[in-house]
Amino acid sequence: MKILAVEDDKMALMMLRQALARLGHEVVEAKNGKEAWALLRRDPVRVVVSDWEMPEADGLELCRRIRARMKAEYVYFILVTARDDSEANQQNAMDAGVDDFLTKPLDLLELRMRLRTAERILRYTTQVRQLEELLPICSYCKKIRDDKNYWQQMEGYINERTGSEFSHSICPDCYQRVIVPELEKLKQQQ
Repeated sequence: MKILAVEDDKMALMMLRQALARLGHEVVEAKNGKEAWALLRRDPVRVVVSDWEMPEADGLELCRRIRARMKAEYVYFILVTARDDSEANQQNAMDAGVDDFLTKPLDLLELRMRLRTAERILRYTTQVRQLEELLPICSYCKKIRDDKNYWQQMEGYINERTGSEFSHSICPDCYQRVIVPELEKLKQQQ
């Protein structure tokens, strides 16, 4: 996964880069929130791991800018800080839109767990976004065409992407329009 690492301290940035690379991620770097914002506008990244306190634009300001974007892919934001994890600090982070909060020094196992969570959440947000977008559906049989150009029943399509199960019934309009005339035909045939 491609991750934007934002840190103004050169040594801390090097350690963060090495940790992310060791976990198998591609790392893009920025030295402050302003530089990170410019990078994100040119080359969207779905995960940001950012220091809180930096010159020009801090981690909270960067997160607020990311959250203010309209119609953009969701970005999972992990704030890393030397500040303590007090309730007030965590509340400030949440208010800015931060998804996760880690204190320095970074624990590799903890970072790996948070990134796994980020991957799952991003996968789900992508699925939800796809479900919210326009779906090609056959006007006659109501099959849906997926991204591999395969036509399948609507129930199967939705089940694969959300896990939803369906039960079948008949709405009142279809009952009157379809079932009642069929019952009348059966009565006349008897």
